[in-house]
Amino acid sequence: MGTLAGQTAIVTGSSSGIGQGIAERLAQEGANVVIDYVGGPDGAQETLKKVEAAGAKGVIVEADVSQLDAVRKLVNATWQAFGGADILVNNAGVEKEAPFWEVTEQEYDFVLGVNLKGPFFLTQAFVQRLIEAKKPGRVINISSVHEDMAFPNFATYCASKGGVRMLMRDLAVELGPLGITVNNVAPGAISTPINTALLENKPKLNALLKNIPLGRLGTVDDVAGLVAYLASDAAAYVNGSTFVIDGGLMRNYHEQ
Repeated sequence: MGTLAGQTAIVTGSSSGIGQGIAERLAQEGANVVIDYVGGPDGAQETLKKVEAAGAKGVIVEADVSQLDAVRKLVNATWQAFGGADILVNNAGVEKEAPFWEVTEQEYDFVLGVNLKGPFFLTQAFVQRLIEAKKPGRVINISSVHEDMAFPNFATYCASKGGVRMLMRDLAVELGPLGITVNNVAPGAISTPINTALLENKPKLNALLKNIPLGRLGTVDDVAGLVAYLASDAAAYVNGSTFVIDGGLMRNYHEQ
């Protein structure tokens, strides 16, 4: 029996990368998984195969977390499929590179919509259901080292992740009395498809690796293991914290 046997987890943006790894790991721990994606369904189908191969049940829901009707659809579909949920992982995230003075309103709305509005209202919909059922729960946000660390040319991303940091702290206090814990996982440089360009740019990659005391990029499994811990009973007294997972990058980083 896994540490999450009999529980259900919603994992947003779980058709690839970190989200896919989290879905698979939670399934290995015994949880049913609701796989959320946008766009093409191929990645979500791949995640479902991994979840089922781990011996768990999964369902796929297409839902753009920046849209309130889609957020409610995602929660409703979860309750219809599994009769409830115990764990919410707000993983879906986007970034747009641009000098601050060139950022458009459309870019701002896109990044803040997915990265901050999404977790805000999806957590709200999740918590409303928990309150109705008088059940405890776990909220785990996949944030970033940039909830705390400057990232020139990514002002929208930094603003969104800084917002997620403060939202987590506020909700930990507000929802704690209901038995609902809220924590952030803040990855640094992780080897995922979104970082393909970096991985192929050897001089840039080597410069980054020099800034990471452990001398390597993180893996999806590194992040997924931390999420599995926060979702488990071992983390029952953990609330209102950000867990940085960056190989020491944040403590050693300086702009080139």
